[in-house]
Amino acid sequence: MTGADRLCDALLAHEVDVCFANPGTSEMHFVAALDRQPRMKCILGLFEGVVTGAADGYARMRDRPAVTLLHLGPGLANGLANIHNARRANSPMINIVGDHAVEHLPLDSPLTSDIDSLARPMSRWVRRIADPVQIDSDVAEAWSQSLTPGISTLILPADMAWNEHRYTAALARGQRPQREPLNPDSITRIGAALRGKRKVALLLTGAALRDAPLQLAARISSATGAEIFAQGANGRIERGRGRTPIAKLQLTHEVGGRMLRDVEMLVLIGSQEPVSFFAYPNQPGRLAQPSCEIVQLARADQDLVQALQWLADEVKAPASPLALPAPTAAAPVGPGDALTIAAVNRLVADRLPEQAIVCDEALTSSGFYDCSYESEPHDYLQITGGAIGIGIPMAAGAAVACPNRKVINLQADGSGMYTVQGLWTHARENLDVLTIVFSNRSYATLWGEMHKVGAQVPGRNAERMLRLDQPDLDWAKLAEGMGVEASRAATVTAFSKALDAALSRRGPCLIEAIV
Repeated sequence: MTGADRLCDALLAHEVDVCFANPGTSEMHFVAALDRQPRMKCILGLFEGVVTGAADGYARMRDRPAVTLLHLGPGLANGLANIHNARRANSPMINIVGDHAVEHLPLDSPLTSDIDSLARPMSRWVRRIADPVQIDSDVAEAWSQSLTPGISTLILPADMAWNEHRYTAALARGQRPQREPLNPDSITRIGAALRGKRKVALLLTGAALRDAPLQLAARISSATGAEIFAQGANGRIERGRGRTPIAKLQLTHEVGGRMLRDVEMLVLIGSQEPVSFFAYPNQPGRLAQPSCEIVQLARADQDLVQALQWLADEVKAPASPLALPAPTAAAPVGPGDALTIAAVNRLVADRLPEQAIVCDEALTSSGFYDCSYESEPHDYLQITGGAIGIGIPMAAGAAVACPNRKVINLQADGSGMYTVQGLWTHARENLDVLTIVFSNRSYATLWGEMHKVGAQVPGRNAERMLRLDQPDLDWAKLAEGMGVEASRAATVTAFSKALDAALSRRGPCLIEAIV
């Protein structure tokens, strides 16, 4: 048996049975081993950012890692932006990065690089396979570390993959990590603040944003008047009609600072202290008031559901919560209205299929979240680390994870061009993904950023760096060139018709909304 065969067996022993790949020469023996494993589903991405973004989307929906296969240091580097997003989403992921054979490394051939150093900033755990006999134990630890949760990167020298060995020991099995116990003193402290009628807010992320724990949070709110917020950048929220409505804490002083203005104690449940996305002249980085007491009830690697249950018990929360009011829904869209960002989001929210998965990288075209509290029950995934180019790949991974659910990707046009190759993967795998591109032909977010940082009014050079025109992007043609059925819509009537058609069928589809 080759080392590559042992590696495949070890992955499958841990139920890691999906491989998102963009391999090269050094990984060919691993590719050959994958070919001998019909249980492993192998999915090709035409760019490494598609591979890692898809693994992120898969992990968010399955709560377990897929494996990626990347080619040497440059291949890993190409995928790092979406590994960064996955790290911020606390997504489990195992990266297999091929490297030159051990004897070849000192020759410093053109593709030689320091893979270990490239991997560390985005990875929780990094190991270079140094002994083929230890491959299965290396995989076992990579799997355990990924469930902490985090990113595991395993570097596979080519000779460790191609050399044959007689493996007589049983496969090593990784252990699920033990969670550190919660601090009961924190529960007592928070309970006292709530009973003392202090203005308390709970900031949730991770597993705390699923349906059942959100009901716990609603019970706590009913008993105490505490506000509940979702961390501004989080991996997944279960939401929609019949589920607990929860506002996202915005990462800007204009909105997020106002949401926290009167909060005297901010309780972090899996989340981090909220700060603004960027620094701005003469503004603090923290969103909470300096007088606000910040208490970490549970870290991301602790049991968030147990933390909410303990707090509910501490404040004697009712068995069922009072109904939390959802924000007022936006007005319906009429067929004669102009096609605007708001109209697109409203129409998608109104017609969302039950149990759809919404991937949101609309950025300045966002608005779906605030008008979809009463949509059919759905899962909501969003960009987490701010590295654009996650939407199309994340939708691919979510569709692989949940093949019987419709995936809708709300996609900003500039960000979409970072990983447009992912549409080819949608077509090749016949994924049930509807991509809606907000085509404003601009890096619109940067116009606002220039104003907020106090930069000058954009002149010709600045404008040419912020506009996506001359020539205009034609998303319908781009999609069709990669095998995805596509259409363009510039009116509400045309978009409404295209949306209904896309939702009535399975398979990949794209609508370019001219807004």
